[in-house]
Amino acid sequence: MAEGLLRARLAGHPGLSVGSAGLAALVGAPADPTAQELLRVRGIDLAGHRARQITPEMVAAHDLVLVMEKEHEWEVVDLVPEARGKVHRLGKFGGFDVPDPYRRPRAAFEEALALIERGLADFEKVLLGGAGRGIR
Repeated sequence: MAEGLLRARLAGHPGLSVGSAGLAALVGAPADPTAQELLRVRGIDLAGHRARQITPEMVAAHDLVLVMEKEHEWEVVDLVPEARGKVHRLGKFGGFDVPDPYRRPRAAFEEALALIERGLADFEKVLLGGAGRGIR
């Protein structure tokens, strides 16, 4: 869901790339149907999404790596120690984790989506100077 939302927010900014990968990904699996439905009503299509396992090459290729939980941050830095400083929890500025909704009820997906949106907005404010100058 985070990839879809961020990709949509960055659509008007050529040259920026967005991707996603997991630490324990079900490689090749599509996005959960509930996640697809929640984003579809926001005009974002996840039908083509397929899960990938994170690699050191992926981490090295990006300037910013956002993770959902504090433990994920540690795991990515353990995988790629030189990534320290560019790996951040999405809820860093709000002091929260985004719990994984996988195999949980719709309400868990709605909660995760709300936290993802909040975290993206927080990063936008900090990195791009707030309202009016941010990514849309």
